[in-house]
Amino acid sequence: MERFYLIVSHVGQLELLVPQGVRLVQLRIKGQPTAEVRRQIARARDFCAVHGAQLVVNDFWQTALDLKCNFVHLGQEDMDSADFAALRRADIRLGFSTHDEAELERALSHDPDYVALGSIYPTRLKEMKWKPQGLEKLTNWKRKIGKIPLVAIGGLTVERLPRIFAAGADSAAVVTDIQAAANPEARTREWIKACKT
Repeated sequence: MERFYLIVSHVGQLELLVPQGVRLVQLRIKGQPTAEVRRQIARARDFCAVHGAQLVVNDFWQTALDLKCNFVHLGQEDMDSADFAALRRADIRLGFSTHDEAELERALSHDPDYVALGSIYPTRLKEMKWKPQGLEKLTNWKRKIGKIPLVAIGGLTVERLPRIFAAGADSAAVVTDIQAAANPEARTREWIKACKT
């Protein structure tokens, strides 16, 4: 599992940042018509293939299936409608968001390729019904899931990175710190470098 996990909300951001050296990127599209979602996922799939990056499609598992993408991330609500048998038949890898013990148990029952825990720190991205999870919970999650990769997300910064990895995370998923940066390309390169040390 790559230690740096970029999350973007538009294929245009993906095309700007993947060439900086990104090897793992999630396309998380919200509030767009079906045709636009399909267009962006297809474009991202092709772009990532050319640049040697792994694309993870957030939520839109059926579109990912139709477009022959090979990695999907699902939140708990999205798991309700997902056809796991079809996803497994297509050999699509799966990552899941988790926040509490019940969600973790549910995720583990689907043999995940990774488990994400968040928000580790307070986040500006969206209103969360969960309070920040913190580093101790990250350590507990890693103890429970063993060799399955653990992704930390929420409020991450380069400065917090050493504590995230020390607590047990295998990968750091980054959204706001890069999207809000004055120079997202430079910030992405900084993240990649920091994740290698």
